[in-house]
Amino acid sequence: MILDDVHREIHRRRKRKRIGRGRGSGHGKTAGRGQNGYYSRAGSSKRLGFEGGQMPLARRIAKRGFSNARFATTVLIFNVSTFEKAFEAGQTVSPESLAEKGLAKGRYDVIKVLGNGQLAKKLTVRAHRFSASAEEKILAAGGTVERIPVA
Repeated sequence: MILDDVHREIHRRRKRKRIGRGRGSGHGKTAGRGQNGYYSRAGSSKRLGFEGGQMPLARRIAKRGFSNARFATTVLIFNVSTFEKAFEAGQTVSPESLAEKGLAKGRYDVIKVLGNGQLAKKLTVRAHRFSASAEEKILAAGGTVERIPVA
């Protein structure tokens, strides 16, 4: 090993290889594509997953099953403790008010209220679904529960 050769041809900022810029550049004429054939021509490219004519992996492996996951309803979950922190007594908790406060983000089909935590404020809660414990805690605090019909 020659110590002088270690860092030769290693550049911190390597310039882009400019092909097809004349014979003097060393990458002129055919521009590194070879003489003839499909890949020497413009617009030539292999399609995604092409394996040179052998049966592609995607077709060799058996297809199994079906998933209904993309058709499932997206449920946005809130605990009673969230309402205790985010809302003042006497306010209405609704999908609109949750969105205003930045709590209901993204796409969802249904809002469900769960009973984790404590609630001491009197709130009017409008949602699609309520757990039994959540409904019990909201009513015990003097609030009201309103169910929104699912469209």
